[in-house]
Amino acid sequence: MAEPATLYKLIILHMLEHIDFPLSNAQISDFFLDREYTDYFTIQQVIHDLMDSGLVRTENTHNSTRYIITPAGKETLHFFHNKISPSIEEDIAAYFQANKLAIKTENAYLSDYYKTPEQEYGVRCQLREKGRTRLDFTLTVQTKEQAEAICTNWQNQADDVFACLMDLLLK
Repeated sequence: MAEPATLYKLIILHMLEHIDFPLSNAQISDFFLDREYTDYFTIQQVIHDLMDSGLVRTENTHNSTRYIITPAGKETLHFFHNKISPSIEEDIAAYFQANKLAIKTENAYLSDYYKTPEQEYGVRCQLREKGRTRLDFTLTVQTKEQAEAICTNWQNQADDVFACLMDLLLK
């Protein structure tokens, strides 16, 4: 049996390998905490170690960090996959099955904002489906509050915005 920290790293790599989009820190942590495998601080250290060793990389927005397995991470997982027990693999599959819709939704509607050289805020919104970008646009607004509101509302209204645009543009 692998040392606990090594096993946790392999579990995270396995999770990232078996889903077709990045996972957030909260999604990874929830898996470990729901099953009481370990505590939050240990998982944060393990994630940090995976990043330091180049086995995962991050995709950051203003309100979340998502993790993606690297080719080195895939290679490492390939060599040590047998260290993950079938029961843990079943737990991972069950977690994805139970949380599939929530995980997909959280990863389908992406938004972020940044300050422009003109001292305004650029807000980038994306709608992704099955690893493909279906809609990607940037709006410029005057205030940080407006940028934050757009990012928040994008999560709830992306499908409606997409449908409205399609209706208007295909007339």
